[in-house]
Amino acid sequence: MRDAMVLKAQRFVNSVYGSRIGTTVQGSGEADWATMYALTRALQYELGITALSDSFGPTTLSTLTTKYPELDEDTVPSPDFCRILQAGLYCKGYDGGDLDGTYGARVRAAVTRLKTDMGVEQALPGTGLTPKLVKALLTMDAYVPAAPGTGPVRAVQQWLNGRYLNRQDFYVTACDGLVSRDTVKALLFGVQYELGMADGTANGNFGPGTQSGLKSHPVKQGDKGVFVQLFSAGMVLNRRPTALTDAFDSSLAAAVRAFQTFVALPATGEGDFATFASLLASFGDQSRPAKACDTIAKITPARAASLKAAGITYVGRYLTNPSATSLPEKAIQPGELATIARQGLRCFPIYQTVNNDASDFDYVAGRTAGYAAVNAARDHGFRRGTRIFFAVDFDAIDAEITASVLPHFKGIKEAMADCGHPYEIGVYGSRSVCAQVGAAGYSTASFLADMSAGFDGNAGHPLPRDWAYDQFVIRTLGSGDGQLDIDAEIASGRDTGQGAFDRPRPAVPDVALDARQVPALRADLSRYMQSIGRPDAGGIGSSARLYTNAQAVAAIQDQDGLITELSTTYTMRKALIQTAVYWAMRDYDLDGQSTDQQVADHHLTGSGSVRDSHTGIGEISAGDAIQACNHCIGWGFATGDHRDPAKDADLWTVWQQLTKDNAFSVRTAALIHLWGTRGRPGGRLPPGDRVTTPRSMRLDLAEFEITELLRRYRAWDPDVESQTHQSLAVYQIFEKYNSIARNA
Repeated sequence: MRDAMVLKAQRFVNSVYGSRIGTTVQGSGEADWATMYALTRALQYELGITALSDSFGPTTLSTLTTKYPELDEDTVPSPDFCRILQAGLYCKGYDGGDLDGTYGARVRAAVTRLKTDMGVEQALPGTGLTPKLVKALLTMDAYVPAAPGTGPVRAVQQWLNGRYLNRQDFYVTACDGLVSRDTVKALLFGVQYELGMADGTANGNFGPGTQSGLKSHPVKQGDKGVFVQLFSAGMVLNRRPTALTDAFDSSLAAAVRAFQTFVALPATGEGDFATFASLLASFGDQSRPAKACDTIAKITPARAASLKAAGITYVGRYLTNPSATSLPEKAIQPGELATIARQGLRCFPIYQTVNNDASDFDYVAGRTAGYAAVNAARDHGFRRGTRIFFAVDFDAIDAEITASVLPHFKGIKEAMADCGHPYEIGVYGSRSVCAQVGAAGYSTASFLADMSAGFDGNAGHPLPRDWAYDQFVIRTLGSGDGQLDIDAEIASGRDTGQGAFDRPRPAVPDVALDARQVPALRADLSRYMQSIGRPDAGGIGSSARLYTNAQAVAAIQDQDGLITELSTTYTMRKALIQTAVYWAMRDYDLDGQSTDQQVADHHLTGSGSVRDSHTGIGEISAGDAIQACNHCIGWGFATGDHRDPAKDADLWTVWQQLTKDNAFSVRTAALIHLWGTRGRPGGRLPPGDRVTTPRSMRLDLAEFEITELLRRYRAWDPDVESQTHQSLAVYQIFEKYNSIARNA
């Protein structure tokens, strides 16, 4: 909300300090970080600091402490220095006087109120500002209640400030009733101080020293004192129905039992170390026994025995492998699920490709992930109703969750619906990610990355109510052939994986499409294309596209016999050819048609300005077709005469075939893919990650290999990355129906 005095403060810092500090702020009348940074630089200027910074760091604090250990009406050095403080008060919502440079009655009253709101009025009596309070003043932290903050949380924040602010490394924490990383860190500082850690040693981390000391301070019903306060504060910050107290009574014990039951600890009602640890750190007590795990190691009989000996029942394994070499056993291996079932274990599937940056997530990627996960789960033999956990393996902030992660899971949910809801959707990620995906209705259970205590999405966030697995420590189990590394997890029982599986679908050659499935294929493709803004009647003016979804599917179905033959000959999935042709047809527009006419005019009358174009149902240029064919002849994949793309006669002959002969275009599309595996410009695949055998492709290409081949097919396209990204879901849709046919 625009505030006249905040606007006045912004104009003040601009007019007095803009040229001195090298920055100005927008006069919005709203407090923001830019204004706080400018005020910080102005303060540094007044202190004589030459290396100005947005950060109110150790140099600023120590210089201020040395020169002015307390600022009040008697010690504030100048009117402009005072105006900086007044501006900070106004940006915090307090009456800082009239920016008159006087530390008068209104300023003193505002400081008194500020201290009360912070909870430090007794620790720091009077109307002066200490350096730590000035530092707090020049942040965006709030010291008044904010929605959806709570009174009990604010009481904890004020208590921590009041009790520990005079310690060296403790700084004022917000008192807005909202739990943040800083609030949790402040509580950890409190624990460390009460354990006797000295200034400079206490660091706000839940490390070995803190854990060791805390084991000697359990609390239970009837106890009183500061450790009860710290424990009850932890309960409050974890959103449990209790309040800050120094007396452990029966109501607190009941709340503790409920919390222990929720997090799968023994429900004793006592504040033992394991319970205290669960309140203070997302990973909790890392010595706890685990009933679940996930691993990148193949489960052999020997490894299964190691898991069972460690008390593990539920094993998370990956549906696909993002690399053919770096983690060769990451994906479920042939025969592995049968071993898991025979050994009495249960498996829950995880879908993860890259998924470690916000750029990996969007609606289109979600649709692709949904289709791909369903195809892979069916291939492995997971039965209907299994829950697949889709990974968000990075510390997504709220803005990234809203802009990227939630649309991604919307795509997953819609893909799952298109497939007839064969599997449940789970989410793996930070507490914040899992809670928000679940709240949006896109998942039915959470798999928590709680081992990553450094995630902002974990610190200050309670365990989601729908948690199924809680990942908390890395362990090495067994020895010899039975040795494996695992991420150990607590299991809540909300998901129990699968203990029996259908027969896996082997990587057998493709066969003819079942004509009865074509209407469903056409409908799936239509829904997807509409969802990404490519309806049948897409485009305006010269960008209007010329082929509808139905026409593209019909053209592909007309060539199904040839596509099946090419698939068999080159050990190539039909979906690679189908996707290339479908996407090319749906992309072809009036601009492309105009360019084709110029090519014809060039060769027939000499009036056209274009020698070659990407044409026909595969959008292939004659030059690319000639190069692909020449390469494939050289490798023994094709027969015929070499042509020269530099010769107009050769270009014109091949261009006409591409334009007029759909079968020729389809056959050439397959050769383009072969060329893509064996040297097409764009670079070879990394060593060891080749998609070819000596004379053909493979039927079990990893997803990254499929992506690369589709990208190389359209290497000529200025928008190749976006086009490839969007076409991946098309591949998975075709693969869905091809797999139905070949496994019938």
